[in-house]
Amino acid sequence: MSETMQTILNRRSVRSYKPDMVPKELIEQVVKAGTYAATGMGNQSPIIIAVTDRSLRDRLAKANAAFMGQSEDFDPFYGAPVVLIVLADKAYPTYIYDGSLVMGNLMLAATEAGLGSCWIHRAKEEFESEIGKEILKDLGIEGDYEGIGHCILGYAKDAPAEAAPRKENYVYYVE
Repeated sequence: MSETMQTILNRRSVRSYKPDMVPKELIEQVVKAGTYAATGMGNQSPIIIAVTDRSLRDRLAKANAAFMGQSEDFDPFYGAPVVLIVLADKAYPTYIYDGSLVMGNLMLAATEAGLGSCWIHRAKEEFESEIGKEILKDLGIEGDYEGIGHCILGYAKDAPAEAAPRKENYVYYVE
């Protein structure tokens, strides 16, 4: 079996992280994989914001928890020290799909790098809110972007779980 297939089969969503920061080289490796995701007509509509700053990470976590209906001390990022935010330019008709493919590449690259990852939702709500707009303005990012997801990264506290069995009738062959 190829290394690529092995990575795909071994990827799991991680929901408990060690506090250790991920080395910048590994973050860059994961982010690079995201930038090579397929996009409609090669337009590259998504952008990635790599957050390692603890105060911004915690600010995002509080906003995300609020959109989730949780108290502000709840951490929807499960202690992960790195948050990769994927946004995509709404001017492109394939922007949601493009951003979703970026998220998939990020999670697979994280697995390959020995990191845990998980897709955390509510980026759409965050970046439609004042906090998200303020963050983009502070970063000098202009455009009409929609939040696609947060790919959290870090070192998993626990060993990955076994894959759930695949459901019946997942694939239909027409021959």
